[in-house]
Amino acid sequence: MRMRKKKNLVPRMERCGACLVTEPYEMPGKWRELMPGARELRLELGCGKGRFTAGVAAAEPDVLFIAVELVPDAMVVAMERCTEAGLKNVFFVDANADQLPQFFAPGEVDRIYINFCDPWPTKKHAKRRLTHGNFLQLYRKVLAENAQIHFKTDNQGLFEFSVEEIPQFGFTLSEVTRNLHENGPVGVMTDYEAKFHELGQPINRLVATMAPWTPPAAVQEEPAPEA
Repeated sequence: MRMRKKKNLVPRMERCGACLVTEPYEMPGKWRELMPGARELRLELGCGKGRFTAGVAAAEPDVLFIAVELVPDAMVVAMERCTEAGLKNVFFVDANADQLPQFFAPGEVDRIYINFCDPWPTKKHAKRRLTHGNFLQLYRKVLAENAQIHFKTDNQGLFEFSVEEIPQFGFTLSEVTRNLHENGPVGVMTDYEAKFHELGQPINRLVATMAPWTPPAAVQEEPAPEA
């Protein structure tokens, strides 16, 4: 279901302009200038309305967070959330995940969060999944040595696909669970996650740590389709 068009989208975004990066193509190698001394640079793909974004940024004020979102109508809500909370360590980019190597220098990102992305359930759309090998190879281009991907989803099919796919591209899995909140809420939730948890829907989660990897001859990177 498409999100309803937000009223006064442009002026609302302009009011939060201090946290919007309008020229990300000029930023490779320069992101930490936004927050000198940041302990880490973390990237969230698909921040939605920003409940998770604001929560993790508030919990770790010494970490620089870059939130990427393709839907401005959702991103403006996240921007307002962070602005109203007075957060100075979060910046937003209106873009697609396939552009990451053009935004970030090699090794510039310490962690990627992928929360409740579109599962693209049909086989013909598998390459659109943010945990597909084509995207994983793009992430490798910007992640630092031993950097991590933190992935959560309510979609069982996507999770099982991801558990099989991710290790094939040089990542070691840990903290794999198919019922994250079984014994009570764990960590900061997204808006979707909170809703699913209230409905008793199990949440899947894993951590993938990047390891040295040489692509086999049979693995050739293809252009990643728009997510």
